[in-house]
Amino acid sequence: MICIGCHLSVTKGYEAMGKTMLSFGGNTFAWFTRNPRGGKSKPIIPEDAARLNTLIKENSFGPLVAHGSYTMNLCSANEETRNNGLEMLKQDMERMELVPGHYYNFHPGSHTGLGTEKGIELIAEGLNAVLRPEMNTIVLLETMAGKGSEVGKSFEELQRIIDRVTYKDKLGVCFDTCHVWDAGYDIVNNLDCVLTQFDKIIGLNRLKAVHFNDSKNDCGSHKDRHEKLGKGMIGIEALKQIALHPVMEKLPFILETPNDDEGYISEIRTVNEWFC
Repeated sequence: MICIGCHLSVTKGYEAMGKTMLSFGGNTFAWFTRNPRGGKSKPIIPEDAARLNTLIKENSFGPLVAHGSYTMNLCSANEETRNNGLEMLKQDMERMELVPGHYYNFHPGSHTGLGTEKGIELIAEGLNAVLRPEMNTIVLLETMAGKGSEVGKSFEELQRIIDRVTYKDKLGVCFDTCHVWDAGYDIVNNLDCVLTQFDKIIGLNRLKAVHFNDSKNDCGSHKDRHEKLGKGMIGIEALKQIALHPVMEKLPFILETPNDDEGYISEIRTVNEWFC
């Protein structure tokens, strides 16, 4: 059995997301903690979050994977942008305590001209300002495609962030299949080699979640354009091998494919059938 789900809207509340995913046939899901493009957050009703906590326990959900806003950039050359990003991260960590024991994923950031090493330094600095030993959330650094000045396009860059963080036990990695492919990791022909490389550089113990996507682009394109499962350059057979790989199959898989609800229901059904 696999943990599979997709991004859901938080508009109707937390318990509603859990019920929606049950109706989709999934057993995990992701949601944006705030507007993904604007940064504003919807107030959380503690009782609603408590009902979700009960629902996911009663229905044997896997870990949930919240997602930070795309506008959160801890390593921007603009100081105001960095400070805003740090405040978003702080608030999001407080909000995540209402659904304890899950993951919070975010894009490490874009250095916007400062250079990769300075970007790594600033991201780690931001994490050190927020992470606390008493937190009940694991923060995930997402593997990136390397578009523009993105930090996190290689396993080495992610590890250099982790190396600088004090509370390393609060950090993990979300493996985005489109992003790693677009970054130049050949998960079609050399999946075992890629995972071995990940293990040597970061450690498989930090691999906590998967964003499960096909890609519109060739390997190494650095473009970051997601595609529906089996409709892109990665292909359905390679994606199936990823899902069935013993290293990956216990992780929560989050679909970020360009779909409507019916499309997600179909993809969740397809992935579940691989395990029948």
